[in-house]
Amino acid sequence: MICENRVWDEIEIGETAELRRLCTADDFYVFATVSGNHNPMHLADEDGDGDGVKEAIAPAMWIGSLVSALLGNIMPGAGTLYRAQNFRFHARARAGEEVRARVKVTGKGPDGEITLDTCVERISDGAKLCTGEAVVEAPKTKMRFEAHELPGLIVRRHVHFERLVELAQPLPPIPMAVVAPEEPNSLGGALLAAEHTIITPILIGDRRKIELAASEIGRSLEGIELLDEPDHAAASRAGVALVRAGRAGALMKGHLHTDELLRAVLAKDTGLRTARRLTHVFVMDVPGVAHPLLVTDAAINIAPDLKTKVDIVQNAIDLAISLGMAEPKVGVLSAVETVNPDIPSSVDAALLSKMCERGQITGGIVDGPLAMDNAVSIAAARTKGIDSPVAGHAEVLVVPNLDAGNMLAKQLTYLAGAEGAGLVMGARAPIVLTSRADGDMARMASCAIAALHWARVEGLDAMKAAAQ
Repeated sequence: MICENRVWDEIEIGETAELRRLCTADDFYVFATVSGNHNPMHLADEDGDGDGVKEAIAPAMWIGSLVSALLGNIMPGAGTLYRAQNFRFHARARAGEEVRARVKVTGKGPDGEITLDTCVERISDGAKLCTGEAVVEAPKTKMRFEAHELPGLIVRRHVHFERLVELAQPLPPIPMAVVAPEEPNSLGGALLAAEHTIITPILIGDRRKIELAASEIGRSLEGIELLDEPDHAAASRAGVALVRAGRAGALMKGHLHTDELLRAVLAKDTGLRTARRLTHVFVMDVPGVAHPLLVTDAAINIAPDLKTKVDIVQNAIDLAISLGMAEPKVGVLSAVETVNPDIPSSVDAALLSKMCERGQITGGIVDGPLAMDNAVSIAAARTKGIDSPVAGHAEVLVVPNLDAGNMLAKQLTYLAGAEGAGLVMGARAPIVLTSRADGDMARMASCAIAALHWARVEGLDAMKAAAQ
């Protein structure tokens, strides 16, 4: 965009200018960080006055800063310097509302001085948010230039996990067998999800250790079912038995090795096997990405063959649909975006794409091979001439093997500020696999994901039964 400023001689009394801006919650977080004003009245995740409502009110000086932006960018424009400004605030704006800043030249003084009436109003009803007067020093040099492309800012909030928790809370809580929650993190995550009515936990493990962990985090176990079973292998079998008996709708890993839990899940006669392979799906909340990003398989299948990858893709699609993606876009990753017989992952990706076209994989749109850049970046896809509904828009990323998936998930976590929740799919019930590094939100989001998937599957089963 070409910008042109106005020097003192060009400006006439009575001239006006305006700009529009949509207020967003992220704007208020950026303002809080830069200004140091952490008043919770302005932060979307907080209830600043204790009335049970999260306010997200625009900070008054953020509203005032829109006048500064108008003066510095448009009227008079580049080279303008403030001499004085006063404001009187009349009403409030909130995140999601559009506002308009206006200025009108009311006087011209010596030494390049310009006086302007200033105003910011809400567009929906015209309500004045603030009025005032600015005195500025107009630019001395005429300039015409392209608008600066400033470095982008990403606010590290985890809005997708918050939305998933909100979606899960109105549902009936899912009965969840929590195996060996014998230390504060694993127990605390289960109890937090129970407090949010997402799950009804059944704790299975060493009673003494579980009670000690509860005491350590200051939580009560009153009203929560607890089955005393100190042996982890036996506790895992007990959790699986609860699912088989219909008393639990999901499993959650506590403070035990993953293979101990999965050994009970995979037991031939007493486990939770189905015709599908067990696969793991990370649900990543990546700051700056407009939707949850699913990464699979990064935890169970080490070097999957094509047949296993079919289940990996189908399981991920099924979970994505449960999370509200009507027709998930699946990008099958490789090092290249063209089929190369010397790169087996590119061949598998092309075959998976074709299998989806032929109805062997259902519910989503599958395309591959795609390199990571053109799977998630529209610009990269366009640069390479890739015309695909998935390229640049992928919601599910299917990795070639566990090494690649593990690296990708950890890069998103430690370099991009993402949080990861996760679920094992392909069993008779969803299985929540937690990590020692998981925070409370990640643990609660994993429970919410399990609850959403369980509710959809239960609903589908009920519809099938009614149809029969």
